[in-house]
Amino acid sequence: MQACIYEQYGPADVVRVAEVARPTPKPDELLVRVHATQVTTADWRFRASAFPPASWLPVRLMVGLFRPRNPVLGMDFSGVVEAIGENVSEFRVGEAVFGSANWRRRGAHAEYLAVQASDAVIRKPSTLTHVEAAAIPFGGNTALAFLRDFARLQPGQRVLIVGASGGVGSWAVQLARHLGAHVTGVSSARNAELVRSLGAHQVIDYASEPLARKGAGYDVVFDTVGVTTFVGCRDALSERGTYLPLNTGLKEMVQALFSARSAGKRVKFAVSQNTRESLAFVAELVAAGTLRPVIDRVYPMAEIAEAHRSVEGRHKRGSVIVETARGREFAAADAA
Repeated sequence: MQACIYEQYGPADVVRVAEVARPTPKPDELLVRVHATQVTTADWRFRASAFPPASWLPVRLMVGLFRPRNPVLGMDFSGVVEAIGENVSEFRVGEAVFGSANWRRRGAHAEYLAVQASDAVIRKPSTLTHVEAAAIPFGGNTALAFLRDFARLQPGQRVLIVGASGGVGSWAVQLARHLGAHVTGVSSARNAELVRSLGAHQVIDYASEPLARKGAGYDVVFDTVGVTTFVGCRDALSERGTYLPLNTGLKEMVQALFSARSAGKRVKFAVSQNTRESLAFVAELVAAGTLRPVIDRVYPMAEIAEAHRSVEGRHKRGSVIVETARGREFAAADAA
C-alpha cells in the first residue's frame, strides 16, 4: 500500500510517499481503508520534533530518540472497514467509520490503517463526506474538551478565542456559541468574515488591535496558537477568569499550580484526550447542521509535503485534509 512516511526528523520535505506493507488487524483491531485523513499541528510537531523544551526529551524517548519508530504519521481519518479482528463485535466490514488513532501508534496517513476498536472510532453519519468527517476529531474534540470540560464554560460567559480561524479555533468559536457564551474571536482581517460566520459576536484583528484589552472581563481566554501569555491577558480576565493555553510549557505548568491555590484569576493546564463520547457529540451537531467543518484545502497524497508546509505556516483556515487515491475516486463518483 502507499503511505506518507518520514524516516528522520526535519522540514516538510522529509515526508514522502512510499510503498509499505499493508497492516494486518490484531484480534482487537479493525482495518480501515482510508479515504481521507487530516494533517494537524500534532503531525507537524512529531515530524519536525518541535516540542516545548520541558517535554522534548520525554516525547523523543516515546516516539524515537534518534529517528522515528513509526514512520507513518496521522491520527485523524475517515474510511471504510475492510476487515475486523476476531474479538471485534461492534463494527462490521463495509461500514463507513471515522475517528482518531492512538497518538503513540498513529499511521492514518496511508491507504490502510489498523486501529484499535476501543480507540475514538465511530460510524460516520451518512450526511457527512469522508473529507468532512476527517476534519472533526482533532479540532472538534480539542475545542470541546477545553471549553466544556476544562473551562466549564457557562451560558452568558464571555470568551476570547485566539486563533479563531484555525484548526481548533474554528471549532472553538462554534462550540462556545453553542454553549451559550458571548464569543470574541481573534484572527487576521482576511478571516474576519469567516469567524463571524462561525458565530463570533465580535472579531479582533490581531494586526491592528490589542488581543486582550484591559477591563474586557473575559471569563475564559482560550489561546489555540500560543501567541499570548497569562501575564499579558491577566487584565483582560474577569475577577475569576481562566486563562487556557492549548500549547503549554514549564512556565504555564508552574503558573497553573500556583494560581490554582487562589480564588482569583488562574491558569489551567490541560491535555485533551480523544473519546468516543466527545467525537459522537461533535459529529451529531455537525450532522444536524449546528456546527460545520472548515476545510482550508484538500491535497492528494502526492502533495503531502505541501500539506505539512501549510500546517506549519500557521495561517491555514480550518483543517488541511489529504485524500488517498480511493478517496478521490469515491468523491468524484459521488459528485457525479
